Amino acid sequence: MSNNIGFMQGRLVKSEKKDYIQSFPWKGWKKELKIANKNNLKIIEWTIDYYKFEKNPLINKKKINYLKKQLKNNNVKIVSVTSDFYMQMPITKLKSNFLKRKCKQNIIKLIESCGHLKIKNIVIPLVDNSSLKNIKDEKKTIDFFLQFKDLLKKYNVRILFEIDYSPRKIIKLLKSFNDSFGINYDTGNSASLGFKINEEKKYFKRVHNIHIKDRLFKGTTVKLGEGNCDFKTLFNTLKDIKYKKYLILQTAKTFKNRETEEILENIKFIKSFI
Repeated sequence: MSNNIGFMQGRLVKSEKKDYIQSFPWKGWKKELKIANKNNLKIIEWTIDYYKFEKNPLINKKKINYLKKQLKNNNVKIVSVTSDFYMQMPITKLKSNFLKRKCKQNIIKLIESCGHLKIKNIVIPLVDNSSLKNIKDEKKTIDFFLQFKDLLKKYNVRILFEIDYSPRKIIKLLKSFNDSFGINYDTGNSASLGFKINEEKKYFKRVHNIHIKDRLFKGTTVKLGEGNCDFKTLFNTLKDIKYKKYLILQTAKTFKNRETEEILENIKFIKSFI
């Protein structure tokens, strides 16, 4: 697992939006790749927002070759994309047909781009603004994403849901989807919701990406080790199931110009359990 530790895009540079810990770093994305290279950080999870979706270098056809060059020059690999644009404009809250079509088109473009760049995982957040509040939301979401199953297979890409469901509800939800779909497990969100790893591990065979962070029970994100995440049990469980996929640091930022130092400290913390 130690060779599969990466970081969430934007964690190595200053946040460009006030009070936003996570958004695409328009001014600093190239700088961040250079910082990653300098510190031997080879794995990144890309971020993409609804704001300027079409101009993101991951999507924009005129910029995608330039992105490939930047990744190659800095020896950094994108292994997953976190789709914050969906949380900002989820299908469950869209009223107009125009916006519904736009949402579908964005998913299609993202799948195609990930296929071309050989990025395996697309993380779809079903939390906060895109959380499923009732059976109607769940059915609408299932129907919406099932229409992409053939496209996912064509491009060898997988959609991973990050969801605030209980372990039992996650297991039930996954029965609606084939292996082109899975789960992105978030350690901090799980701790905040009070879920127990011994119950969650029942669906871990469908977990293909893990966001590493720590949160207080029913509270906010904090420094690793200062919240309610049971990292010892987590990593013992991952060892038992021989988890060899990615661990992406989506950790807290102090906003004190210590972005790189914090990531390196967090990697050291994680490796102490591996």
